[in-house]
Amino acid sequence: MSGEIFTAVVFGILFGYFLEVAGLGSPKKLNAQFTLQDWTVFKVMFVSVVVAAIGLWLFGLTEVVDFYTFYMPTTYFWGMLLGGALLGMGINIGGYCPGTSVVGFFSGRIDGLFFMIGMLLGTFIFALFYDLLKPLYFAAEGPESQTLAELLHLPVWVVLLLLVIMAVAGFFIGNRFEAKDHGVITSRDLDSDI
Repeated sequence: MSGEIFTAVVFGILFGYFLEVAGLGSPKKLNAQFTLQDWTVFKVMFVSVVVAAIGLWLFGLTEVVDFYTFYMPTTYFWGMLLGGALLGMGINIGGYCPGTSVVGFFSGRIDGLFFMIGMLLGTFIFALFYDLLKPLYFAAEGPESQTLAELLHLPVWVVLLLLVIMAVAGFFIGNRFEAKDHGVITSRDLDSDI
């Protein structure tokens, strides 16, 4: 096993573990985010984004990692908008995203398996009709391979500061919603859906 594959497997297992610890292997948690009752999903994912972004920036500054060797895909607005809407509907209806369906299944929820099968079928159907969907997929091409800092013409540290401010504001707003709805979904609530 190559070093990159080994690293991906280790970090994938750690990511899954932390998703389960946060309760995100339960569809109740993800559905509660859409109704603004439980902001755990926002908190876990936004903290992950902020920590990864700051970590990559610091690694780039210290030249541990050459940031510009990372692959940054070009933005295709219509494909991303449609894909994001379909993913959001799927998460809201099924209560899982691709990663949490795996966590849900391995923590004993059979519906996670059905969601995983649906995800694989959806991927197969997309591949089957790729040539037909290609014009939509590549429509409305945005800037090629730009970071957010490059797109906004701002220093990286300013974008990171804005991300931190957004995270803090999101935590504050989320805590207000959770307090109004009498707190987050507890482990006892999650156990009842197994």
